Amino acid sequence: MPSEFGGARNPWIWPDGNRMAFSVGCAFEAFERKSQYGIYGDANKTDHFSLSYGDYGWKAGAWRLFELMREYGIKMSMSVNGLVAERHPEVVREATKDGYEIVGHGWANDVVKMRDEDPDGEREEIRRSTEALMKAGAERPVGWTSPGSTGSTNTLNFLREAGYIWNGDDASDDLPFVRSTPSGNIVMMPRANLAQSDIVVWLNPRNPPSVLWEGFKDTFDTLYAEAQNGQTRWTELGLHCHIGGRPTLVPTIRKCLDYVKQHSGVWYARKRDIAEWALEHDAPALAGVS
Repeated sequence: MPSEFGGARNPWIWPDGNRMAFSVGCAFEAFERKSQYGIYGDANKTDHFSLSYGDYGWKAGAWRLFELMREYGIKMSMSVNGLVAERHPEVVREATKDGYEIVGHGWANDVVKMRDEDPDGEREEIRRSTEALMKAGAERPVGWTSPGSTGSTNTLNFLREAGYIWNGDDASDDLPFVRSTPSGNIVMMPRANLAQSDIVVWLNPRNPPSVLWEGFKDTFDTLYAEAQNGQTRWTELGLHCHIGGRPTLVPTIRKCLDYVKQHSGVWYARKRDIAEWALEHDAPALAGVS
């Protein structure tokens, strides 16, 4: 659909008259053969060191991030693989207790099941993952981001028929927008965190933590200025328990959160909250538009 700059977007104002929304997305992941960090890169061998890097999330990283977010009064949207929920339900229970949104994130993060040619397998992936999150103590999830955002042509319809209201396999806009499916409307929540994602900006390119801060500040400043000029804007800090939860990045995350708190007119929201707002305010204006 056309962007707000083209003048076609429904002119929202966030709750309480805020023009800027801010969320924190955090992935809690499990892996079968390797995590995002590895040394040798042999595709034919299970990388046990890489798997141990992923285990940092449930052992230390998640708990450090929980403490940090409590300090700032922020409730994260936590994308959780079914496998890690099955293995470590205590982390899911703690996140739920703190009011976090638990988001569907596939079964295992290094196994892609959302394939165009396997609709039955994809439906089973959604069912199995959803069931694991609820068994671990989460409320029934309404948001889903595929591992690596690797959705298929069927994903939106399958998610909507399973009761989901938003999907994050998109990078086409600054703001949420509504798509129609045969099973009903679903909100697309674009990847508003790419310039300030711990994996994109710090881990993969091996940048110093300062680059994460620089990207976050530049993004926030640009969007906040547009919000002050009467536009509606949203940005997000993107973290992983086994990456952003390490002590190396915590001072940078704290710097980002301190910076946001210095600004007025910001709505601190989970992605579920934003999606529900978009579904209520955008869908009526965009009936029949996708």
